[in-house]
Amino acid sequence: MSFVVDSSIALTWCFEDESTQAADALLVRLTNKGAHAPSLWPLEVLNALVTAERRGRITSKARHERIALLRALPIILDTETAGQAWTITNLLAERHSLTLYDAAYLELAQRLDLPLATLDIDLRAAANVLGVPLMGSTAD
Repeated sequence: MSFVVDSSIALTWCFEDESTQAADALLVRLTNKGAHAPSLWPLEVLNALVTAERRGRITSKARHERIALLRALPIILDTETAGQAWTITNLLAERHSLTLYDAAYLELAQRLDLPLATLDIDLRAAANVLGVPLMGSTAD
C-alpha cells in the first residue's frame, strides 16, 4: 500500500542528524511502492534545502545532491491540491489549528484513503482525531 508523505519525513532523508529507522524504512517502502504528496511538496522541501544552505548547514553541492535524490523518488504529485485548498483544506486547517500546508497533506490522505507519513506533532494529532492512519514515528 502506498501512503502520503510530507516534507518532515522527506527531509529526514536529506539530513543525517534527522534520520530515524522508521523514516528510513519509509524510504525503502516509497522506493518500492511509490507515494503521494500534495502539489506543494516540492516547494516545501526545496525551501528547506535552500534555507539549510543559506544557514551553512549544507553546501551548494550537497543541496543539489539532495534535490536529485528527492526528485528521483516515485512520488505522485496531486493535481487537485489547489482546488481543495478553497474548501476542505481550509476547513481542516481551521478546525485543527493547522497551517494550510499541513492541512493539504491531511486532506490528501483522507481523500485517497491512505496513511499519512509525518513527524509533525500538530498534524499527527489532527490525523488521530480524524482516524487517519499514521506512519513515520517509532510508535507507528
